[in-house]
Amino acid sequence: MMLGIYLYIFLLGLLLGSFYNVVGLRIPNGQSIIRPSSHCPKCFKSLKWFELIPVISYLIQKGRCRNCQTIISPIYPFFELLTGLLFIFAFNEIGFNIELIVAWMLISLLIIITISDLHYKIISNKVLTFFAITIIVIRIWNPTEPWYDAYLAAVLGFGLLLLIAIVSKGGMGGGDIKLFGVIGLFLGNQGTLVTLFLASLLGAVIGLVLMAFKKVKRGVPIPFGPFIAASALITYFYSDQLISWYLSLFI
Repeated sequence: MMLGIYLYIFLLGLLLGSFYNVVGLRIPNGQSIIRPSSHCPKCFKSLKWFELIPVISYLIQKGRCRNCQTIISPIYPFFELLTGLLFIFAFNEIGFNIELIVAWMLISLLIIITISDLHYKIISNKVLTFFAITIIVIRIWNPTEPWYDAYLAAVLGFGLLLLIAIVSKGGMGGGDIKLFGVIGLFLGNQGTLVTLFLASLLGAVIGLVLMAFKKVKRGVPIPFGPFIAASALITYFYSDQLISWYLSLFI
C-alpha cells in the first residue's frame, strides 16, 4: 500500500518537474506555457508523447533529439528527477496533512526559479505573484503560530534583501529581493533569517570554489537564486536542528 503511494507521489513529481522546466524556461521570455507545443530548440520539430516521458525519454534517446541528434541538456531530466525525489521526501517527513501542500508548493516555487535563474539570471514576477497569492490563501486556511508571523517574515525578507542591495549598490538582484518576500510567507521570521544566513554562506563558499577553479571571474555576478532555493529547503525541514546545533557551539 505505502509503496504504491510513494510511487504515485514520485510519478506526480516527475510530471510536475517536466512542467516546471517549461514554466522556468518560457515565462521569463514572455512565452506561453501552452503554445507552441514542446519542441526541439534546434530543429523546432514538435515532440511526440513518447518523447516527453520524464527522464525515461531522455535515457532512451541517449540525451539527443530523435530528429536532428542535437544534444539535449541534462538539466531537463535532472529537475524532473529532483522534483520527484523532493516530493517523496516531503511526504515522508510530513505525511498527509495540509502542511504537505505547503511543502510541495515551496518545492515547486524553488524548482521553477532555480531553472529560470540558471538559464537567464531572471526570477519572474509572474511566478512569484502566483505563488505569493497561493500561499497567502493557504495561510488564511492554515495560519502560522502566531498568525501574523508569515506576513512579518515577508516584510522582513523583502526589507533585508532590499537593504543589502542598497548598501552593496546593486549587489542583489530585484528578483532575489522579491523571492525572499515570498519565502517569508512559507518559512516565517525564524526560517527567513536562517535561510538568508545559509544562502549567504553557500554563495560565498561555492563562489570562492568556482573562482579557484576559474569557472567564474571575479566581479562577474552568478545566479543567487539556486543558493536561496537550496537554503530555503534545508531550513524548511531542518531549521530547529540547525539552530540547536549553532547555539551548542557557544554554550
